[in-house]
Amino acid sequence: MSYQGVSHSKVVQRRIKNPSDADKQFAKIRNNEIPIVLVPRWPMLFHFYLNVPSGPFVFYQQFHKDMGKLNPGVIWLWPAWNCISHIVTRATISYNAPARDCPTADNVMINVDLSLTFRIGPDIDGARNFIYKLGARRLDELLACETEEAIRGLVYSVTHDKVNDLREEFAVGMLATLNNKVQPYGVQIMNVKITDVKLPKELQERLERTTAFKTKMEEQEKSHENRMRVLDDKAIEELETIQKTNARKIQEIVAEKQRYVIERREMEEKAKGYGRVQEVEAKTHVEVSLKKAKGDEFVNKVKGQQDAEALLKRTDIECQKLIIESEQKAHVLVKESEAGLKVAEFNANSMIASAKVEAGAAGALAEKRRYELEWDRLEVLRNIAKTGRKFIAGENGEGILNDLVPQPQMRNAPMNGNFSYTDRNSTSYTQ
Repeated sequence: MSYQGVSHSKVVQRRIKNPSDADKQFAKIRNNEIPIVLVPRWPMLFHFYLNVPSGPFVFYQQFHKDMGKLNPGVIWLWPAWNCISHIVTRATISYNAPARDCPTADNVMINVDLSLTFRIGPDIDGARNFIYKLGARRLDELLACETEEAIRGLVYSVTHDKVNDLREEFAVGMLATLNNKVQPYGVQIMNVKITDVKLPKELQERLERTTAFKTKMEEQEKSHENRMRVLDDKAIEELETIQKTNARKIQEIVAEKQRYVIERREMEEKAKGYGRVQEVEAKTHVEVSLKKAKGDEFVNKVKGQQDAEALLKRTDIECQKLIIESEQKAHVLVKESEAGLKVAEFNANSMIASAKVEAGAAGALAEKRRYELEWDRLEVLRNIAKTGRKFIAGENGEGILNDLVPQPQMRNAPMNGNFSYTDRNSTSYTQ
Protein backbone atom coordinates (compact mmCIF):
# COMPACT_ATOMS: atom_id res chain seq x y z
CA MET A 1 0.00 0.00 0.00
CA SER A 2 1.38 3.41 -1.06
CA TYR A 3 0.54 6.89 0.25
CA GLN A 4 1.73 9.78 -1.95
CA GLY A 5 4.94 8.04 -2.96
CA VAL A 6 5.73 6.45 0.45
CA SER A 7 4.90 2.73 0.57
CA HIS A 8 3.76 0.86 3.63
CA SER A 9 6.10 -2.01 4.37
CA LYS A 10 4.91 -5.56 5.02
CA VAL A 11 6.83 -8.38 6.70
CA VAL A 12 6.03 -11.85 5.34
CA GLN A 13 6.93 -15.51 5.57
CA ARG A 14 8.03 -17.03 2.25
CA ARG A 15 8.52 -20.60 0.97
CA ILE A 16 11.74 -21.57 -0.81
CA LYS A 17 13.06 -24.70 -2.52
CA ASN A 18 16.65 -24.91 -1.33
CA PRO A 19 17.90 -23.71 2.10
CA SER A 20 21.18 -22.63 0.50
CA ASP A 21 19.25 -19.83 -1.30
CA ALA A 22 18.19 -18.25 2.01
CA ASP A 23 20.46 -15.19 1.75
CA LYS A 24 19.26 -14.42 -1.79
CA GLN A 25 15.62 -14.79 -0.80
CA PHE A 26 16.04 -12.48 2.23
CA ALA A 27 17.47 -9.86 -0.11
CA LYS A 28 14.53 -10.04 -2.55
CA ILE A 29 11.84 -7.44 -1.71
CA ARG A 30 8.79 -7.52 -3.96
CA ASN A 31 5.80 -5.19 -3.61
CA ASN A 32 7.27 -3.83 -0.33
CA GLU A 33 7.10 -7.34 1.14
CA ILE A 34 10.07 -7.97 3.39
CA PRO A 35 10.74 -11.68 4.00
CA ILE A 36 11.86 -12.35 7.56
CA VAL A 37 11.00 -16.09 7.79
CA LEU A 38 11.71 -18.72 5.10
CA VAL A 39 10.17 -22.26 5.00
CA PRO A 40 12.01 -24.79 2.76
CA ARG A 41 10.02 -27.55 0.98
CA TRP A 42 9.95 -31.08 2.39
CA PRO A 43 11.90 -33.80 0.58
CA MET A 44 10.15 -36.88 -0.91
CA LEU A 45 12.48 -39.52 0.56
CA PHE A 46 15.74 -37.96 1.68
CA HIS A 47 18.22 -35.21 0.96
CA PHE A 48 21.31 -36.50 -0.82
CA TYR A 49 23.14 -33.57 0.71
CA LEU A 50 21.84 -30.54 2.55
CA ASN A 51 23.72 -27.25 2.82
CA VAL A 52 22.69 -25.44 6.04
CA PRO A 53 23.30 -21.63 5.82
CA SER A 54 25.43 -19.99 8.49
CA GLY A 55 23.91 -16.47 8.69
CA PRO A 56 20.30 -16.79 9.88
CA PHE A 57 18.65 -18.79 12.66
CA VAL A 58 17.93 -22.32 11.33
CA PHE A 59 15.36 -24.58 13.09
CA TYR A 60 14.58 -28.19 12.14
CA GLN A 61 11.88 -30.76 13.07
CA GLN A 62 11.80 -34.48 13.34
CA PHE A 63 8.44 -36.03 12.65
CA HIS A 64 7.01 -32.48 12.91
CA LYS A 65 8.47 -32.01 16.35
CA ASP A 66 10.67 -29.03 17.01
CA MET A 67 14.24 -30.14 17.57
CA GLY A 68 15.76 -26.71 18.05
CA LYS A 69 18.66 -25.12 16.24
CA LEU A 70 20.46 -26.77 13.32
CA ASN A 71 24.13 -26.03 13.06
CA PRO A 72 25.43 -24.71 9.72
CA GLY A 73 27.30 -27.01 7.36
CA VAL A 74 26.69 -29.84 4.87
CA ILE A 75 24.58 -32.85 5.82
CA TRP A 76 24.79 -35.98 3.65
CA LEU A 77 21.89 -38.42 3.12
CA TRP A 78 19.43 -36.74 5.45
CA PRO A 79 16.14 -38.68 5.63
CA ALA A 80 12.81 -37.05 4.92
CA TRP A 81 11.46 -37.25 8.48
CA ASN A 82 14.15 -34.71 9.31
CA CYS A 83 13.54 -31.30 7.74
CA ILE A 84 14.35 -27.62 8.18
CA SER A 85 11.14 -26.01 9.46
CA HIS A 86 12.09 -22.27 9.63
CA ILE A 87 14.94 -19.98 8.63
CA VAL A 88 14.78 -16.64 10.47
CA THR A 89 16.88 -13.65 9.44
CA ARG A 90 19.32 -12.03 11.84
CA ALA A 91 19.45 -8.75 9.86
CA THR A 92 18.00 -5.45 11.05
CA ILE A 93 14.77 -4.71 9.20
CA SER A 94 13.62 -1.20 8.19
CA TYR A 95 9.84 -0.88 8.34
CA ASN A 96 7.91 2.08 6.86
CA ALA A 97 4.50 2.83 8.37
CA PRO A 98 2.97 5.99 6.87
CA ALA A 99 -0.30 7.32 8.30
CA ARG A 100 -2.60 9.50 6.16
CA ASP A 101 -5.32 12.04 6.99
CA CYS A 102 -4.62 12.15 10.70
CA PRO A 103 -6.70 14.90 12.35
CA THR A 104 -5.03 17.32 14.76
CA ALA A 105 -6.60 19.01 17.73
CA ASP A 106 -7.72 21.88 15.47
CA ASN A 107 -9.08 19.39 12.85
CA VAL A 108 -6.31 19.76 10.27
CA MET A 109 -5.64 16.59 8.28
CA ILE A 110 -1.93 15.80 8.05
CA ASN A 111 0.20 12.95 6.74
CA VAL A 112 2.91 11.41 8.90
CA ASP A 113 5.69 9.12 7.65
CA LEU A 114 7.14 6.79 10.30
CA SER A 115 10.11 4.49 9.97
CA LEU A 116 11.25 1.90 12.51
CA THR A 117 13.98 -0.71 12.62
CA PHE A 118 13.77 -4.05 14.40
CA ARG A 119 15.37 -7.46 14.50
CA ILE A 120 14.45 -10.98 15.53
CA GLY A 121 16.19 -12.50 18.52
CA PRO A 122 18.72 -11.60 19.52
CA ASP A 123 19.28 -15.23 20.65
CA ILE A 124 17.89 -18.61 19.56
CA ASP A 125 15.18 -18.61 22.23
CA GLY A 126 13.84 -15.27 21.09
CA ALA A 127 13.74 -16.48 17.50
CA ARG A 128 11.85 -19.68 18.59
CA ASN A 129 9.31 -17.62 20.51
CA PHE A 130 8.78 -15.39 17.45
CA ILE A 131 8.16 -18.41 15.18
CA TYR A 132 5.74 -20.31 17.35
CA LYS A 133 4.03 -17.49 19.27
CA LEU A 134 3.75 -14.58 16.84
CA GLY A 135 4.90 -15.13 13.27
CA ALA A 136 5.53 -12.76 10.41
CA ARG A 137 1.88 -12.08 9.45
CA ARG A 138 0.72 -11.23 12.95
CA LEU A 139 3.88 -9.15 13.53
CA ASP A 140 3.00 -7.11 10.45
CA GLU A 141 -0.56 -6.62 11.68
CA LEU A 142 0.68 -5.68 15.16
CA LEU A 143 3.18 -3.14 13.86
CA ALA A 144 0.68 -1.58 11.45
CA CYS A 145 -2.01 -1.23 14.11
CA GLU A 146 0.26 0.01 16.87
CA THR A 147 2.03 2.60 14.73
CA GLU A 148 -1.21 3.85 13.19
CA GLU A 149 -2.87 4.16 16.60
CA ALA A 150 0.15 5.84 18.19
CA ILE A 151 0.51 8.33 15.34
CA ARG A 152 -3.15 9.30 15.33
CA GLY A 153 -3.18 9.63 19.10
CA LEU A 154 -0.12 11.86 19.04
CA VAL A 155 -1.40 14.03 16.21
CA TYR A 156 -4.82 14.46 17.79
CA SER A 157 -3.22 15.69 21.04
CA VAL A 158 -1.63 18.76 19.50
CA THR A 159 -2.44 21.50 17.02
CA HIS A 160 -1.05 21.59 13.51
CA ASP A 161 1.62 24.19 14.31
CA LYS A 162 3.16 22.03 17.06
CA VAL A 163 3.28 18.66 15.35
CA ASN A 164 6.87 19.07 14.22
CA ASP A 165 7.96 19.89 17.77
CA LEU A 166 6.89 16.44 19.07
CA ARG A 167 9.00 14.28 16.78
CA GLU A 168 11.69 13.33 19.28
CA GLU A 169 9.24 12.96 22.17
CA PHE A 170 6.97 10.80 20.06
CA ALA A 171 9.86 8.62 18.86
CA VAL A 172 11.00 7.89 22.42
CA GLY A 173 7.47 7.07 23.61
CA MET A 174 6.70 4.93 20.56
CA LEU A 175 9.94 2.95 20.98
CA ALA A 176 9.14 2.13 24.59
CA THR A 177 5.51 1.17 23.77
CA LEU A 178 6.38 -1.14 20.89
CA ASN A 179 9.20 -2.85 22.80
CA ASN A 180 6.86 -3.60 25.69
CA LYS A 181 4.45 -5.31 23.29
CA VAL A 182 6.80 -7.29 21.02
CA GLN A 183 9.78 -8.20 23.20
CA PRO A 184 7.96 -11.22 24.77
CA TYR A 185 7.68 -12.61 21.22
CA GLY A 186 11.38 -12.31 20.44
CA VAL A 187 11.26 -9.01 18.50
CA GLN A 188 13.49 -6.09 19.48
CA ILE A 189 12.63 -2.58 18.23
CA MET A 190 15.89 -0.73 17.62
CA ASN A 191 14.77 2.75 16.53
CA VAL A 192 11.62 4.72 15.77
CA LYS A 193 11.75 7.90 13.71
CA ILE A 194 9.21 10.23 12.14
CA THR A 195 10.74 11.00 8.76
CA ASP A 196 8.20 13.55 7.51
CA VAL A 197 5.09 15.47 8.52
CA LYS A 198 3.04 16.87 5.64
CA LEU A 199 0.31 19.42 6.08
CA PRO A 200 -2.23 20.31 3.36
CA LYS A 201 -0.54 22.09 0.47
CA GLU A 202 -2.21 25.47 0.94
CA LEU A 203 -1.67 25.38 4.68
CA GLN A 204 1.88 24.18 4.19
CA GLU A 205 2.63 27.08 1.84
CA ARG A 206 1.05 29.53 4.26
CA LEU A 207 3.01 28.11 7.16
CA GLU A 208 6.16 28.20 5.07
CA ARG A 209 5.56 31.86 4.29
CA THR A 210 4.77 32.50 7.95
CA THR A 211 7.88 30.64 9.02
CA ALA A 212 9.95 32.45 6.43
CA PHE A 213 8.53 35.78 7.58
CA LYS A 214 9.18 34.90 11.22
CA THR A 215 12.68 33.79 10.29
CA LYS A 216 13.21 37.01 8.39
CA MET A 217 11.87 39.00 11.34
CA GLU A 218 14.17 37.13 13.68
CA GLU A 219 17.08 37.77 11.33
CA GLN A 220 16.13 41.45 11.14
CA GLU A 221 15.84 41.61 14.92
CA LYS A 222 19.18 39.86 15.31
CA SER A 223 20.70 42.12 12.68
CA HIS A 224 19.20 45.17 14.41
CA GLU A 225 20.43 43.95 17.79
CA ASN A 226 23.81 43.29 16.26
CA ARG A 227 23.93 46.77 14.72
CA MET A 228 22.77 48.29 18.00
CA ARG A 229 25.42 46.30 19.83
CA VAL A 230 28.04 47.35 17.30
CA LEU A 231 26.94 51.00 17.58
CA ASP A 232 26.91 50.76 21.39
CA ASP A 233 30.35 49.16 21.38
CA LYS A 234 31.59 51.75 18.92
CA ALA A 235 30.09 54.59 20.97
CA ILE A 236 31.57 53.15 24.18
CA GLU A 237 34.91 52.71 22.45
CA GLU A 238 34.82 56.26 21.07
CA LEU A 239 33.76 57.59 24.48
CA GLU A 240 36.59 55.70 26.16
CA THR A 241 38.98 56.96 23.48
CA ILE A 242 37.80 60.55 24.02
CA GLN A 243 38.04 60.16 27.78
CA LYS A 244 41.51 58.69 27.52
CA THR A 245 42.51 61.41 25.06
CA ASN A 246 41.11 64.13 27.34
CA ALA A 247 42.80 62.58 30.36
CA ARG A 248 46.09 62.41 28.46
CA LYS A 249 45.67 66.01 27.29
CA ILE A 250 44.88 67.11 30.86
CA GLN A 251 47.99 65.32 32.08
CA GLU A 252 50.02 66.95 29.32
CA ILE A 253 48.58 70.39 30.18
CA VAL A 254 49.25 69.90 33.90
CA ALA A 255 52.78 68.69 33.15
CA GLU A 256 53.29 71.60 30.74
CA LYS A 257 51.94 74.02 33.36
CA GLN A 258 54.34 72.63 35.95
CA ARG A 259 57.17 72.85 33.43
CA TYR A 260 56.25 76.46 32.66
CA VAL A 261 56.12 77.30 36.38
CA ILE A 262 59.56 75.75 36.85
CA GLU A 263 60.88 77.52 33.76
CA ARG A 264 59.38 80.82 34.96
CA ARG A 265 61.05 80.41 38.36
CA GLU A 266 64.32 79.58 36.65
CA MET A 267 63.94 82.59 34.35
CA GLU A 268 63.13 84.83 37.36
CA GLU A 269 66.16 83.58 39.26
CA LYS A 270 68.27 83.93 36.14
CA ALA A 271 66.93 87.47 35.53
CA LYS A 272 67.57 88.43 39.15
CA GLY A 273 71.10 87.06 38.96
CA TYR A 274 71.67 88.77 35.62
CA GLY A 275 70.27 92.03 37.07
CA ARG A 276 72.62 91.83 40.04
CA VAL A 277 75.51 91.10 37.72
CA GLN A 278 74.53 94.00 35.45
CA GLU A 279 74.16 96.28 38.46
CA VAL A 280 77.62 95.35 39.74
CA GLU A 281 79.05 95.69 36.22
CA ALA A 282 77.33 99.08 35.78
CA LYS A 283 78.68 100.34 39.10
CA THR A 284 82.13 99.07 38.22
CA HIS A 285 81.88 100.59 34.75
CA VAL A 286 80.75 103.94 36.19
CA GLU A 287 83.61 103.97 38.66
CA VAL A 288 86.08 103.00 35.94
CA SER A 289 84.58 105.61 33.59
CA LEU A 290 84.86 108.29 36.28
CA LYS A 291 88.45 107.39 36.99
CA LYS A 292 89.21 107.23 33.28
CA ALA A 293 87.46 110.57 32.69
CA LYS A 294 89.49 112.18 35.45
CA GLY A 295 92.65 110.67 34.02
CA ASP A 296 91.68 111.74 30.50
CA GLU A 297 90.94 115.22 31.79
CA PHE A 298 94.39 115.54 33.34
CA VAL A 299 96.04 114.00 30.30
CA ASN A 300 94.13 116.27 27.95
CA LYS A 301 95.05 119.30 30.01
CA VAL A 302 98.74 118.37 29.88
CA LYS A 303 98.44 117.46 26.21
CA GLY A 304 96.59 120.72 25.49
CA GLN A 305 99.32 122.72 27.15
CA GLN A 306 101.96 120.78 25.20
CA ASP A 307 100.00 121.22 21.95
CA ALA A 308 99.56 124.93 22.61
CA GLU A 309 103.29 125.36 23.23
CA ALA A 310 104.11 123.26 20.15
CA LEU A 311 101.61 125.24 18.10
CA LEU A 312 103.10 128.50 19.21
CA LYS A 313 106.59 127.28 18.32
CA ARG A 314 105.41 125.99 14.91
CA THR A 315 103.61 129.24 14.27
CA ASP A 316 106.70 131.23 15.01
CA ILE A 317 108.81 128.97 12.79
CA GLU A 318 106.30 129.08 9.94
CA CYS A 319 106.04 132.87 10.23
CA GLN A 320 109.79 133.17 10.04
CA LYS A 321 109.82 130.78 7.12
CA LEU A 322 107.06 132.66 5.29
CA ILE A 323 108.83 135.95 5.82
CA ILE A 324 112.03 134.53 4.42
CA GLU A 325 110.22 132.93 1.49
CA SER A 326 108.36 136.19 0.81
CA GLU A 327 111.54 138.12 0.76
CA GLN A 328 113.12 135.54 -1.56
CA LYS A 329 110.10 135.56 -3.89
CA ALA A 330 110.06 139.35 -3.95
CA HIS A 331 113.73 139.41 -4.86
CA VAL A 332 113.13 136.76 -7.56
CA LEU A 333 110.15 138.67 -8.94
CA VAL A 334 112.15 141.82 -9.06
CA LYS A 335 114.87 140.05 -11.02
CA GLU A 336 112.33 138.41 -13.34
CA SER A 337 110.58 141.75 -13.90
CA GLU A 338 113.82 143.34 -14.81
CA ALA A 339 114.60 140.47 -17.20
CA GLY A 340 111.08 140.65 -18.71
CA LEU A 341 111.44 144.32 -19.24
CA LYS A 342 114.61 143.80 -21.15
CA VAL A 343 113.03 140.98 -23.20
CA ALA A 344 110.00 143.19 -23.97
CA GLU A 345 112.30 145.95 -25.10
CA PHE A 346 114.14 143.49 -27.36
CA ASN A 347 110.84 142.12 -28.75
CA ALA A 348 109.49 145.58 -29.41
CA ASN A 349 112.60 146.47 -31.29
CA SER A 350 112.29 143.23 -33.27
CA MET A 351 108.63 143.91 -34.09
CA ILE A 352 109.44 147.41 -35.20
CA ALA A 353 112.11 146.05 -37.49
CA SER A 354 109.71 143.42 -38.89
CA ALA A 355 107.02 146.03 -39.44
CA LYS A 356 109.43 148.14 -41.38
CA VAL A 357 110.40 145.21 -43.56
CA GLU A 358 106.75 144.23 -44.12
CA ALA A 359 105.84 147.74 -44.96
CA GLY A 360 108.48 147.67 -47.68
CA ALA A 361 107.13 144.39 -49.16
CA ALA A 362 103.37 144.95 -48.51
CA GLY A 363 102.27 144.77 -52.16
CA ALA A 364 103.96 141.43 -52.86
CA LEU A 365 102.71 139.84 -49.64
CA ALA A 366 99.03 140.82 -50.27
CA GLU A 367 98.93 139.01 -53.60
CA LYS A 368 100.63 135.94 -52.04
CA ARG A 369 98.10 135.82 -49.18
CA ARG A 370 95.14 136.04 -51.61
CA TYR A 371 96.62 133.16 -53.60
CA GLU A 372 97.00 130.92 -50.48
CA LEU A 373 93.48 131.71 -49.27
CA GLU A 374 92.04 130.82 -52.71
CA TRP A 375 93.82 127.44 -52.72
CA ASP A 376 92.55 126.73 -49.20
CA ARG A 377 88.98 127.54 -50.33
CA LEU A 378 89.29 125.26 -53.37
CA GLU A 379 90.64 122.44 -51.16
CA VAL A 380 87.55 122.77 -48.94
CA LEU A 381 85.21 122.61 -51.93
CA ARG A 382 87.12 119.63 -53.31
CA ASN A 383 86.65 117.76 -50.02
CA ILE A 384 82.91 118.61 -50.06
CA ALA A 385 82.54 117.29 -53.61
CA LYS A 386 84.62 114.21 -52.81
CA THR A 387 82.77 112.97 -49.71
CA GLY A 388 79.48 112.10 -51.51
CA ARG A 389 76.17 113.38 -52.72
CA LYS A 390 74.75 116.41 -50.95
CA PHE A 391 71.24 117.76 -51.25
CA ILE A 392 71.30 121.51 -50.66
CA ALA A 393 68.50 123.68 -51.95
CA GLY A 394 67.87 127.38 -52.09
CA GLU A 395 70.40 130.17 -52.15
CA ASN A 396 72.99 128.15 -50.25
CA GLY A 397 72.91 125.38 -52.85
CA GLU A 398 73.15 127.87 -55.71
CA GLY A 399 76.05 129.64 -54.02
CA ILE A 400 77.95 126.36 -53.57
CA LEU A 401 77.41 125.48 -57.24
CA ASN A 402 78.69 128.89 -58.28
CA ASP A 403 81.75 128.32 -56.10
CA LEU A 404 82.35 124.84 -57.59
CA VAL A 405 81.94 126.04 -61.22
CA PRO A 406 83.17 129.63 -61.68
CA GLN A 407 81.38 131.52 -64.47
CA PRO A 408 83.63 133.30 -67.10
CA GLN A 409 82.99 136.97 -67.63
CA MET A 410 84.23 139.08 -70.47
CA ARG A 411 85.92 142.03 -68.87
CA ASN A 412 87.16 144.39 -71.61
CA ALA A 413 88.57 141.49 -73.60
CA PRO A 414 91.71 142.65 -75.35
CA MET A 415 92.51 141.81 -78.80
CA ASN A 416 95.29 139.47 -77.88
CA GLY A 417 92.78 136.76 -76.72
CA ASN A 418 93.22 136.91 -72.92
CA PHE A 419 90.14 136.28 -70.76
CA SER A 420 89.35 137.18 -67.15
CA TYR A 421 87.28 135.01 -64.68
CA THR A 422 85.67 136.29 -61.54
CA ASP A 423 84.18 134.10 -58.76
CA ARG A 424 81.62 135.04 -56.15
CA ASN A 425 84.37 136.14 -53.81
CA SER A 426 85.42 138.77 -56.35
CA THR A 427 88.71 137.00 -56.99
CA SER A 428 89.95 137.72 -60.52
CA TYR A 429 91.99 135.41 -62.67
CA THR A 430 93.47 136.53 -65.93
CA GLN A 431 94.46 134.32 -68.80
